[in-house]
Amino acid sequence: MQRLLDVFSLEPVDFTFSRLDFWLFFLVVMIFFSLLHKNKLVRSIYLTAVSLFFYYKTSGLSVFILVFTLATNYSLGHLIVSRTKQISRTALLTAGVVLNVLVLSYFKYAYFFTTSFNEFFHTNYEVFNLISYFQNGFSSYGPNNVFDRLLLPAGVSFFTFSSIGYIVDVYRKDVPPIKNVFHYSFFISFFPHLILGPIVRAKEFVPQINKPYTLTKHEFGWAIFQILKGIFKKLVLADYIAVHFIDKIVDSPEAYPGFVSLVAIFAYSLQIYGDFSGYTDMAVGVARLMGFKLMKNFDSPYKSLNTAEFWRRWHVSLGTWWKNYLYIPLGGNRTGGFASITTITIIFIFLFFFTKWFWLLYVLLAFITIYFTIIWLFPKAKKIIYRDMNLMITMVVGGLWHNPNQNYLIWGALNGLGLVFYNHWKKISPYENSNHWMVRVWKIFSTFTFMTIARIWFRVEGKSEPFDYFNHMVTKFEWSTSSFILMCSTFSIPLIILVLGLVLHWLPDRNETWLENKFSKTPFAIQMVASCVFVIGVYQLVADTSKHFVYFYF
Repeated sequence: MQRLLDVFSLEPVDFTFSRLDFWLFFLVVMIFFSLLHKNKLVRSIYLTAVSLFFYYKTSGLSVFILVFTLATNYSLGHLIVSRTKQISRTALLTAGVVLNVLVLSYFKYAYFFTTSFNEFFHTNYEVFNLISYFQNGFSSYGPNNVFDRLLLPAGVSFFTFSSIGYIVDVYRKDVPPIKNVFHYSFFISFFPHLILGPIVRAKEFVPQINKPYTLTKHEFGWAIFQILKGIFKKLVLADYIAVHFIDKIVDSPEAYPGFVSLVAIFAYSLQIYGDFSGYTDMAVGVARLMGFKLMKNFDSPYKSLNTAEFWRRWHVSLGTWWKNYLYIPLGGNRTGGFASITTITIIFIFLFFFTKWFWLLYVLLAFITIYFTIIWLFPKAKKIIYRDMNLMITMVVGGLWHNPNQNYLIWGALNGLGLVFYNHWKKISPYENSNHWMVRVWKIFSTFTFMTIARIWFRVEGKSEPFDYFNHMVTKFEWSTSSFILMCSTFSIPLIILVLGLVLHWLPDRNETWLENKFSKTPFAIQMVASCVFVIGVYQLVADTSKHFVYFYF
């Protein structure tokens, strides 16, 4: 009873899906939901209130940022539709996008730019966060630890992207504005997808709001299976191997042979997949229990045959968002121009703050000059240039979105180069259209390896440390039978889990579908007993290894 009271207290806590407290909260939510779901407006009001409470529990008074976002974008949607002149509609859309980006940029990049400005101009400015200021007085945590923890509201990128997508879709007349403010608030703030996605689009989600609640026995079993699968991915495939293997190697790579560092970074690929896809599996399952369908956000990405396919399978909702609201507006593979040059200039500004190198300004001018010269001299090649440039821009911006530092910029650039390389390679590859099993294995292995090596700059912190890690991995590989046996004996359980996770991932999709259907068809009592045994077993195994979701503060 006391634990249940703690769950519904007014103190912010870690309240994500990997915590037992969340499942107590969700159980109470479902009890009241079963009484209220028949009235669609009451259902939206109730789930909006629940979602705001959930967000408060994860981010404290930053919930007011979410409320501000809801109010402004709801109003903007109606204002855009009410205008008949195109210039007014465009001005409102621009103002809305800029406002959303400014809110996101402040919370993600204020420290970065303030610190860089102080270092460059020898000043001593500080970031003042009003939300954290009030939180310090409102909470019993004390002023020192709350300020840092709440500067970046959890999930701010995801609800901001959903909001931008909504007003852009209203502007394009892809969807009408949502009339009821509670229906709109529910659409944006629905707690399963609020923190880490998947990013929802109005045309896919809003029609479900006006439908009556339905949940068949098969759908119930399927939803429970998704939740159990997500728990397994997060707590076993991600957290356990991270705590007992990856973190130990990455934090002190020089203490191990280079081949162990290579295995650790491959394990990190499984960790981040288990962490992120585990969350979205649970989100999809939780939403389905309440009668709503969220998109599948991960589609076995390590089965990809090339980098382009990987980004169609990895974080599908974000990749779709980048494509619809950045890559295509930049010109896609058809054109380039002012938007592309402006974005490149912003990227160079970030580079300038990273490095403090004045000569980057001359590099930027030289790049723009070369760009226009090539377009003028080789007009037939301009589509290829536009495509490659816009791909690079999209991936670099994606890297900077994760975090404003050079490592994420390098990671984004490497992925952009991977996409550009594949677009040219597939035209001359002798086995591009081959379906031979050896060719498929090679393509999957090479794609998985490239994405994994690039993640060194995603995982290893510091300016020089990722390069040192890569250099240690290559120059001090030092593989031997004895050292391999020593690694296997020292990290036996994490390595067994690593192999198990990769094998499960690479099994044909029909195996998972068969298991889902089998579980869904079993009697309810057996499902509940099996679920309880599974969850208790998992939590007993990994009780001391739970970690924050990797994307929690992206």
